[in-house]
Amino acid sequence: MIKRAGSRSSVRDMTEGNPLTLILSFAIPTLLGMLFQQFYSMVDTVIVGRCLGVDALAAVGSTGAVNFMINGFVIGICSGFAIPVAQRFGAKDYKEMRRFVANAGWLSGLLAAVMTAAITMLTWNILKIMQTPENIIQGAYDYIYYIFLGIPATFLYNVLAGIIRSLGDSKTPVYFLILSSILNIGLDLFFILVAGSGVAGAAYATVLSQAVSGFLCLVYMKKRFSILKMERDEIAFRGSYARVLCFMGIPMGLQYSITAIGSVVIQTAINTLGSVAVASVAAAQKSSLIFCCPFDALGGTMATYAGQNIGARKFRRIESGVKSATLVGCVYSVLAFVVLVFFGGRIPLLFVDRAETEVIRQAYQYMVYSSMFFPLLTFVNVWRFTIQGLGYSAFAVLAGVCEMVGRAFVGFCMVPIFGYVAVCFASPLAWLLADLFLIPAFWYCMKRLKLKLGEGQEEEKEEKKAGFHVRRSWLCHARVHS
Repeated sequence: MIKRAGSRSSVRDMTEGNPLTLILSFAIPTLLGMLFQQFYSMVDTVIVGRCLGVDALAAVGSTGAVNFMINGFVIGICSGFAIPVAQRFGAKDYKEMRRFVANAGWLSGLLAAVMTAAITMLTWNILKIMQTPENIIQGAYDYIYYIFLGIPATFLYNVLAGIIRSLGDSKTPVYFLILSSILNIGLDLFFILVAGSGVAGAAYATVLSQAVSGFLCLVYMKKRFSILKMERDEIAFRGSYARVLCFMGIPMGLQYSITAIGSVVIQTAINTLGSVAVASVAAAQKSSLIFCCPFDALGGTMATYAGQNIGARKFRRIESGVKSATLVGCVYSVLAFVVLVFFGGRIPLLFVDRAETEVIRQAYQYMVYSSMFFPLLTFVNVWRFTIQGLGYSAFAVLAGVCEMVGRAFVGFCMVPIFGYVAVCFASPLAWLLADLFLIPAFWYCMKRLKLKLGEGQEEEKEEKKAGFHVRRSWLCHARVHS
């Protein structure tokens, strides 16, 4: 078993060493991966807006909320599936870890097939319910239908990348995303400019690129992770493991989707303001997502960090890590706000011609108002993902409800009165409500875990490492048997 658990160059143990150093060294490669993921998504929008016009840009932009609702659900589930893997890795229980990996694969395949069939049949009706303007609804359908056909590719990449990251390797998925980003740009240009596929061509390029990155993750895992080499009894589907994975993954997926319901409400309200407002928000959100990637990277890092350390039963390291990640996020928030204030007015020119002055003005307004509240987003991502890493995924659903309420309130009550300006404050209000829940929830979870795992029942030796004391006991926590 010791030999099987080798190949330490491919995995990273986050239960030892300075938390701040570990978090930064893990988050930076994760951030690069997210930037490239957003980059090739933004390239779609840039090429569509520049080559096909404002209506085409609005068509793609109008699908952003429903796209996030469905694909966010997939990403959330895959992130949840990785948590038991990280916990078993932290506990050095490699046989159980491999069984969770195998069952995550079975579940992902099943969910991908069911979701693809159901959602593609409902796509047109969803766009009608969202009051998508008549002049852009066909383009919106042409784009999002093929994005939803690519749900299996989204599952493939995210479940494999989540498992790789749960073992402490945050760099490899980045390399594959770089390759797929370059591929995506080439495919965008081919399908839109050469093949004349219109907005659907942008969807083809996105799906094919993500499928390539997922396939590369699969090949890499087979060749490099000896720790994941499975025996016959470890590959079999087991209901008990599937239940644990669903308990972790479904609440995280629902958290994304429930949050996105609020975004759908906001998008519906924006649609009533006309295609110029839709195009303005599309350009602003695509740009803002680039600036929000560091928050997502910190969140993903803290899920792995908390999962491994709760597996090793090192509570003090978790608390220290949360404080360090929050500080990093707040410092970055200030820098991002300053950059957007001084240079944000030029960013919309990537998407539209200089003559579209109203689109440019409204997009800049959205970015500046939203970035004023980035510190709130730091707390949302760091504290929520830490709670998920601790195993309390259901709490993420409640945080998502808070965000949904904030956005829905703005969409239903504020946009009809104040118009476009209200749209700019929808996300900040959602972040504030989520923070009011998440901060006390984290301390509640920590208290529960210390009691549940028997802290104080045994005298545990402490030693100084990286400037503070760490605990050295293993987690015997929620062990699953076939």
